[in-house]
Amino acid sequence: MHNFQQIQQQAREEAQGLSDVKALGAYRLKYLGKKGIVAEIFASLSAAVPQDKAAIGKAANDLRALVTQWIEEKSKGLAPAGSPLAGQDAGIDPSLPGTAAVLGRPHLLTQTIDEIIDVFEKLGFASIETPEIETEFHNFTGLNIALDHPSRDAFDTFYLDQDDPGAKGRRLLLRSHTSPGQIRIMKEHKPPLAVIVPGRVYRPDAVDASHSLMFHQVEGFLVDRKVQFSDLKGLLMEFCKRFFGSSLKMRFRPHFFPFTEPSAEVDISAETLGIGKKKWLEILGCGMINPKVFEAVGYPSGKYTGFAFGLGVERMAMLKYGINDIRLFYQNDVRFLRQF
Repeated sequence: MHNFQQIQQQAREEAQGLSDVKALGAYRLKYLGKKGIVAEIFASLSAAVPQDKAAIGKAANDLRALVTQWIEEKSKGLAPAGSPLAGQDAGIDPSLPGTAAVLGRPHLLTQTIDEIIDVFEKLGFASIETPEIETEFHNFTGLNIALDHPSRDAFDTFYLDQDDPGAKGRRLLLRSHTSPGQIRIMKEHKPPLAVIVPGRVYRPDAVDASHSLMFHQVEGFLVDRKVQFSDLKGLLMEFCKRFFGSSLKMRFRPHFFPFTEPSAEVDISAETLGIGKKKWLEILGCGMINPKVFEAVGYPSGKYTGFAFGLGVERMAMLKYGINDIRLFYQNDVRFLRQF
């Protein structure tokens, strides 16, 4: 009776050693040809004892199936005999140019946030992230936003189906700005402080070319003794010129925010950005921190002064790169994303 284990082992080793198509053809004839080993085994059945015939037939079929499998596997990766690639995987041709891997890159909004953080860190600010799910105290009360302020309406804020542990009968909410970071950080740390808080914010706005129900902001604040509005103005002018270019023209306009007093909005000249003839474009809000905010975090009355500012990341990116629709940031169209 044939030693099928030895025959299979020999066939496997020979298959592994095949180096070109010619050798593969010879291998096929040796095992599967009309006069090959498998054919000889089947021919020997006539001389075998009846009780061995079934085992011999099954073993011969198994051998044929294995050899056929090895031939199919090898035929996909062998070059013709005499080819410079004989003995190599035919799927690799070192004479052809390589196929470069497609590399990813940070999203444009991530790039913009990183650039903003980099500028402020060089100006001495620390970057700290704070929670996106907030209490009413951090999002409103601590920032001198009264209970009857319109932004507290359910229509104007995303409230969650979870009780606010700090306000009986009220619910937790998705923060509507990054300003709650001011309250959290000032409650935990004493001045001097120079901090920026980047992150996502949520407002139930109707989505259009300039509005989104989720977007990104960067909050910034500085608290110390004898901080003045001139310090705020100088900081923001330096930041904007580093971000947009040294030729940028800016102006400050009086405005109102509950958590700053006095307050201002900052405009930049569209002409100096080369994006049209409209004279001024609003980019951020700012002001001196309201003493009621210091009172809410437990700072001694009159001991410290400070300023705060907030800017929209999408708006900064749209102005810098000439993008006219905020929805492009979220549509995941690689044709758009690959430009940046």
